[in-house]
Amino acid sequence: MSDLRANRVGEQMKKELGDIISRKIKDPRVGFVTVTDVSVSGDLQQAKVYISVLGDENKTQETLVGLAKAKGFIRSEIGKRIRLRKTPEITFEFDEAIEYGNRIETIINDLNDSSDS
Repeated sequence: MSDLRANRVGEQMKKELGDIISRKIKDPRVGFVTVTDVSVSGDLQQAKVYISVLGDENKTQETLVGLAKAKGFIRSEIGKRIRLRKTPEITFEFDEAIEYGNRIETIINDLNDSSDS
């Protein structure tokens, strides 16, 4: 039962975080960010926010620093938008799944190109 609720809260947070980060965060370090997933613990106390950033590794690190600095503001905005007894503690992490998928796609394309020759 709590897993279902955690998933629902995670999906709601994902939607709200996308809006908050794109419209309310004015930090120049935060670039073009996409919230790819939010994983909320069963007790709704912790939330890991997975993001992807348009740009290189340096831009990704700058964005993570900017989001970490704005964590308190973001958490208070989430608290206003989602009615929970206690707003989860937020941590931001870079989602490496997209990069991993791109690498696999490149390998598959290279294999197909070499088999066609």
